[in-house]
Amino acid sequence: MAQPLHYALSTRTFFYSHYFHLGLRFGAGLIGIILATLAVSDMTTALSVGIGALCTALMDMPSPLRHKFNEMLASVLLCSLVTLGVSLCAPYFWLLMAALVLLSFFASMMVVYGKKSMPLQLATLFIMTMSMEHHLTPLQALSHAGLFTLGGIAYLAYAMAISWLLRHRIKQQVLAEALFELAAYIDIKADFYDPRFGITEQFNKLVRHQALLADRQQASRDLILRAHQNRKDAIVVQIHVTMLDLYEQILATHTDYAQLRLHLAESPALKALHDLAYKCARDIEAVGYAVTRKKASFQAISYAPELAALDAEVAVLQRRVDAGEPVAEALAVLRAQRNKVRAIVGMVGELHVASQKAYDSTPFWLDQDMQPFLSQQKYEIAVMLSHFRFDSPIFRYSLRVAMAVVCGVAIGTSLPSLFPSYSAHSYWIILTIVIILRPSFSMTKQRRSDRITGTVIGCVVAAVILLFFNHPAVILTVLVLATIATPTFVVLRYRYTAIAVSIMILLQMNLAMGGSVGMITERLVDTFIGAAVATLFSFVLASWEYQSLPKLMDQVLAANLRYMQASFELLQGKERNDFPYRVQRKGLMDALATLSAALMRMLDEPASKRRAVEDINLFIVQNYLLVAHVAALRAILRRHVADIPADQVNAMLATSHDHVCGALSAALAQPGLPASCTTVVEGVLDPAATHSSGAGGPASWPGFAVVQRRIRLLQADAEQIIVHRAAIEKNVVRRETAA
Repeated sequence: MAQPLHYALSTRTFFYSHYFHLGLRFGAGLIGIILATLAVSDMTTALSVGIGALCTALMDMPSPLRHKFNEMLASVLLCSLVTLGVSLCAPYFWLLMAALVLLSFFASMMVVYGKKSMPLQLATLFIMTMSMEHHLTPLQALSHAGLFTLGGIAYLAYAMAISWLLRHRIKQQVLAEALFELAAYIDIKADFYDPRFGITEQFNKLVRHQALLADRQQASRDLILRAHQNRKDAIVVQIHVTMLDLYEQILATHTDYAQLRLHLAESPALKALHDLAYKCARDIEAVGYAVTRKKASFQAISYAPELAALDAEVAVLQRRVDAGEPVAEALAVLRAQRNKVRAIVGMVGELHVASQKAYDSTPFWLDQDMQPFLSQQKYEIAVMLSHFRFDSPIFRYSLRVAMAVVCGVAIGTSLPSLFPSYSAHSYWIILTIVIILRPSFSMTKQRRSDRITGTVIGCVVAAVILLFFNHPAVILTVLVLATIATPTFVVLRYRYTAIAVSIMILLQMNLAMGGSVGMITERLVDTFIGAAVATLFSFVLASWEYQSLPKLMDQVLAANLRYMQASFELLQGKERNDFPYRVQRKGLMDALATLSAALMRMLDEPASKRRAVEDINLFIVQNYLLVAHVAALRAILRRHVADIPADQVNAMLATSHDHVCGALSAALAQPGLPASCTTVVEGVLDPAATHSSGAGGPASWPGFAVVQRRIRLLQADAEQIIVHRAAIEKNVVRRETAA
């Protein structure tokens, strides 16, 4: 399945993205610190200072200022201790081996703190690898560590100063990325109206992209909602809040696409709906583009032709219904979809307005505690110690890395004696191992491919430069470009980063120590050796994704239960403030994103390690649909608020709440016995069964039919969750037990 082009890889938006700005900040800081050191000292001192700045720069990511300072300071202190310890141990082989094993293990254990600790792990392993080649006296080791620390502190001060000056700009860039991902999400929704695309395929793409969208929205929350103190901050807060409201409205557009396609296959209505969604996506991109350029956005797209076409088609269907044709269901679905799309168009307009107006304050849930919406990062030793057990995937990963490093050192030490013409470089082999070997098999597989491809291309480019363009000005220019590209593409396309790193290191080695094309060939061979070792150890003590599936599904079901409780309290008017509802919706979306990511990783694993792929996918989709149904119910009740028969509607919602929560509870408590739900929800599938539909009753309220239909869909999808959970339980847990 082809992946859409990331917004930051487009030439239109690349130079405005925070990825490119990070590369500029990284390059300017690193090169500036090295040049400043060269002005007062020699090349050896400058390289020691520069490597300290480089390790600290690996932690330079978009983050709240206080978090950034703590993370980068931790990197300076930890890496300084590592370089000192390894330098002192380097002259003594067995002592060095013990240090490498312990450092590899504990650095890998840091992964327990989440993805924000990954750069710190890489920085620790990187400086460990770079330091193992230095055979220094204790005094020289202290001096080297001091220079390393000086470089780290210098970059820390530089990065904090730049981040403080550009703190609002970084918020704009991260917010813009979330807007672009929301636009990509709508593009996927648009293809539901195109009969050329399978509905199941589109749901798969939608749920996959949901994980990415949730991650980008969380990054936006973490930066924007922690501190918003001035008029400029108020603008990004208002855009962010409007974006989240728009997202919920988009969720509410879920409908019976099969029914639409069946009855309207030859109608212009489907094309109009598709074009409206496509235009909305481009409109949201326009807001995101304006935000990246620090400008207000003004709506330039007209939706009038498509809306007029929809109105005309609704009128045609109404006449067919009046003539007795059986298209009443299609008419109801199309009319509801038209109303939802109109609401979305209106909210996109509000998104433009939010970017234009300078607010005096930040009207975002005043006096509310934002902590439930923010990432909570706790670096407590007890968290790491709790994973010191053999069934912990992180513990097994740490053992795997330590063993692979020992193997890499052994190979690097023994090869020169076996092949005298070959000069192995143990540090390069180990560096390749620690870069490639990731916590999951799928991540290791992808990193191996990117590392090998990037290194080959980088070596070829470096060889061409040294053979045909070996001039200091050319080499320095390429070095600057490679230094900027290294952090720019580390998230976007790691393969590009691998190319840039290979060019940068090889050219630096040529400048510092001289060398030849033979040096490049040796590094290429070392890379293949390291990749082979990493591949071999990716199967050692491996933790396969299917082993975590039951726990992840339980987390989804528990989050969905909490979400349903908050949702129905809001729908029934028991809770007027939608803050708790938003908190629980975020929790459910995060749980679904985690499960979806695990499924995607499992698809990259060997076929023998895949379990219940189709049922897991359907389980994710069904839980996602429950969110869409609730969002639709909120939209319906808002649209038909006039003359609402509150008692009857609330009774219907209460019955549905019992049914849905009963189904989710049954799936959570007894996943292997789908029949257990029958006693919980039996006899309540028809929400209208216990309510009057006579004159003056609920049926006379315009929203009754659509609410009733949506509740029926909600209950049916909740029951499907039990079926898929039972199938997964059978294919994962029982199959593993039998094995």
